[in-house]
Amino acid sequence: MKSGHMVIATFVAAYLVADVTVSSGLPKAILDQIDASKTGVNNIKNLVLSGNRKSSTYNRLARFTDRFPTRLSGSEALEKSIDYLLNDLRSQGFDNVHGENVAVPKWTRGKEYAEILTPVRRPMAVLALGTSIGTDGANLTGPVIVVRSFEELERKKDKVNGTIVVYNQPWTGYGSTVRYRSGGASFAARFGAKAALVKSVTPFSIYSPHTGAQNYNASFPKIPVASITVEDAELLQRLYDRNENITISMYSEAQNYNDTISRNVVAEIKGSTHSDQVVIFGGHIDNWDVGTGSMDDGGGLMISMEALSVIKQLNLIPKRTLRLVLWTSEEFGLDGGEAYYEAHKEESDNVSLIMESDHGVFNPKGLHFTGCGYARAIMEEILKPLNDINASTVLEGGGDSSDTGWWVTDKKVPGSELYSANEDYFFFHHSHGDTMTVLDKGQLDRATALWASTVYSVANLDEVLPRTGEYPVSQYSTMIKPSIQTTSVLALSCFCIWDLLQHTI
Repeated sequence: MKSGHMVIATFVAAYLVADVTVSSGLPKAILDQIDASKTGVNNIKNLVLSGNRKSSTYNRLARFTDRFPTRLSGSEALEKSIDYLLNDLRSQGFDNVHGENVAVPKWTRGKEYAEILTPVRRPMAVLALGTSIGTDGANLTGPVIVVRSFEELERKKDKVNGTIVVYNQPWTGYGSTVRYRSGGASFAARFGAKAALVKSVTPFSIYSPHTGAQNYNASFPKIPVASITVEDAELLQRLYDRNENITISMYSEAQNYNDTISRNVVAEIKGSTHSDQVVIFGGHIDNWDVGTGSMDDGGGLMISMEALSVIKQLNLIPKRTLRLVLWTSEEFGLDGGEAYYEAHKEESDNVSLIMESDHGVFNPKGLHFTGCGYARAIMEEILKPLNDINASTVLEGGGDSSDTGWWVTDKKVPGSELYSANEDYFFFHHSHGDTMTVLDKGQLDRATALWASTVYSVANLDEVLPRTGEYPVSQYSTMIKPSIQTTSVLALSCFCIWDLLQHTI
């Protein structure tokens, strides 16, 4: 009787242990592959968080952005920064380090200023928007009309001709608000405006204008356009609502040139078994000509470079090739990302995962992920060892970042973007405030540990991440048991152990 109970209890205990082991619902073969990378992952975390790579991401980024603070598309400064990155990567002995040519726009800001002339005279902080034309070497002066939306401007279209249109749109999130920056000039020109000023696309301001790209509609005349601060936009709204006669004078030397040649940057660690298959990860090199681009996108660039450096220092050689790609001219129209896709899209079946960090590198929480349910389950398992730094969350969607969207949308390659506590990102975005002061050493280290651990583990799987399918089905004997079954077995186990103790006593 006692031995029978012991057999039952032992069987139940083994059943429960097996259930816990495969609680993710993934096949045991995949769990074993992920488990085989855990020593490497632990070594990555130790090296980055407490070893000799601690603070390395911050220090390397500071050296880069202090030396190359502005890296505007088409500029000599951008190309010098690319030379610096290529030399850095070659000096570390990575495989296949090279640049890939990309035709990019060239635009310069020059001098600029604006001033309210009436009803009160006061200067305004302005930043011309990318691709804006200038004022032909003279002051452009005109009466002002202030609107809160495109719809309001259309209702007032008979009053627009010969005016400077000021957009004082509300902040409703970046995706819905940025259309005033990108299309406001042409919409105003449609009704005869001579210039446009757009409230900075930000939810918060300390009198800092935010620049960014804008696009002319070829159907309408090109007019100068610049961003102004939230404070000045609201001032002009109050004056306008009081029926004051507002006059503004503005001057801009902004100028467009013919396209020029820039380069995407590539470096690799060749895989040991499937070197033709790759995990691609990176950030973009260029920034606007204000601030230093430390946040957008120096942080994404540098956690990617540092991830490759950490993996190389530890002499970790995954089965698949790790490919770092640093894209050029993202800000003016995703030129580097699109050129890279067009040059390499036929390789998409061999791309296991593509990752870009371009939403700021703050305290990491995990990853955004776009892919099938089966691939997401694998990513969730891969990120579990990052739970000790609170960076193990996998959010569904948002894995198609600015330079990687074509791969994810058109070719269905699984995609990821860093998920971090970036609630303040648009406070500094495209402004003089985007500097190293925004960033934190510890947060950069944790993001680097997450980034490096992820690309290493994915590259070390036996197969590329699946493109289709949800969680694996029940042909695998080690699948997760239904919760009601687990509960029943637990109850049976408790009864058997209790009964065994009763007979023993």
